[in-house]
Amino acid sequence: MPSTDSGERIYAVGDIHGCYDLLRQMVDVIGEHSARLPPVESLHLIFIGDLIDRGGNSAKVLEFLHDLQTRSDRVIVLQGNHEEAMLRALAGDMATLRGWLNVGGRDTLRSFGIDPPGPDDDMRDFLRRARVAIPRQWVQWMQRLPLTAQSGDYFFCHAGVRPGVPLRRQSREDLLWIRDDFLYDESDHGAVIVHGHSIEPTVQIRPNRIGIDTGAYRTGRLSAVYLEDDRSEVLTVGA
Repeated sequence: MPSTDSGERIYAVGDIHGCYDLLRQMVDVIGEHSARLPPVESLHLIFIGDLIDRGGNSAKVLEFLHDLQTRSDRVIVLQGNHEEAMLRALAGDMATLRGWLNVGGRDTLRSFGIDPPGPDDDMRDFLRRARVAIPRQWVQWMQRLPLTAQSGDYFFCHAGVRPGVPLRRQSREDLLWIRDDFLYDESDHGAVIVHGHSIEPTVQIRPNRIGIDTGAYRTGRLSAVYLEDDRSEVLTVGA
């Protein structure tokens, strides 16, 4: 049976995608769940990435998690592919900017009070306005977010891992973007991979992976998994 590090309690939360109300509900549910359990030596909340885009309140999600992590060393926030896309867009990568706008970036911009650019707008001028509107400390915080975390037999990342490649040698691209090559592989990856990125109707608990993205922005359900020693439990809020 896979197990966390001894004395560690973990709650890993799936892709939030701008669903601020569901995030607040989940944090409350986690607090209530943990309070019913015996005291523990170490407790961590791990947010698996894709905090932004698609949902309507990305700015509030970023504010909440930035402030929560600033106040508590129990909070670990991983970077997802949508954060990477936003950061590359704000850095001036025009191809990424156009792609990001079409996969939820417009929703994120509106949450900051920024009108997305039209086809005839000057993209350089738009970027200048976006950089002013989005707090610099939040951008710097996102730039520093790690790609992975680990506890005992569990390895946490946004998208998954490349089968056959040691965990310490996984590429940034695979950790943020991989999908089918990982999802349909049944081999042992050296740890149980806890990931988001790929929407499933329910939390997927497999021998080699746990998928916790239940499509909050699409389904109205945000999910998490509780892990402690060799115990696990699924938590879900919303519809």
